[in-house]
Amino acid sequence: MKKIAFLFFLFLNISIQAQNETKAKALLTKVTTKVKSLKNIQLDFKYNLQNAKENINQDNKGNVTLSGEKYILNFLGVTKICDGQKLYTISKEDEEISIARLDKEEENNTPAKMLTFFSKGFKYSWDINQTIKGKKIQYVKLTPINIKDERKQILVGVDLSTNLVYNTITLNKNGTRVTLTVNSLKTNAQLPKNHFTFVKSKYPNYYINNLD
Repeated sequence: MKKIAFLFFLFLNISIQAQNETKAKALLTKVTTKVKSLKNIQLDFKYNLQNAKENINQDNKGNVTLSGEKYILNFLGVTKICDGQKLYTISKEDEEISIARLDKEEENNTPAKMLTFFSKGFKYSWDINQTIKGKKIQYVKLTPINIKDERKQILVGVDLSTNLVYNTITLNKNGTRVTLTVNSLKTNAQLPKNHFTFVKSKYPNYYINNLD
């Protein structure tokens, strides 16, 4: 009798886990579909880096404009312009520009994928629901499939009113915790055709490091 009861609860637990995984995948699919349906996304974000062992707690702000594989990112005093083929990294402090062709193997880790990076490579589970600043945020926990991944787990908070990412909380194996929070977001802005085009004349006297 005890064995039957154990098997029953084991089966029930597996069934619940499967349902939670299905719900988690379905929600993230909604997010990916929503992002792909938009012409462009402009957002301001807060980046927090914590590591208790190293006594680190740093806050930084940035902004990014996304359109398909193209993006312009301003963060930590550096501007990155991606036209879909090449990446231009501009450091005003150093007056230097690096030009590199996009690495397809690293494309899931680029700003262009910051709102859809979870499409593959993870196990999914349904997590907590919170109300933050009047927004209902549903969290999905991601566990990397690749054991060599330095990330232990990632929580993706989805704003249920928009089906877009509100924040991500990444816990790394070395104890570092990285939180990325969207402070403001605009969609489908009227951008000029050459918005993601690198214009060399805007940076006179800059040193060009062509890695292409």
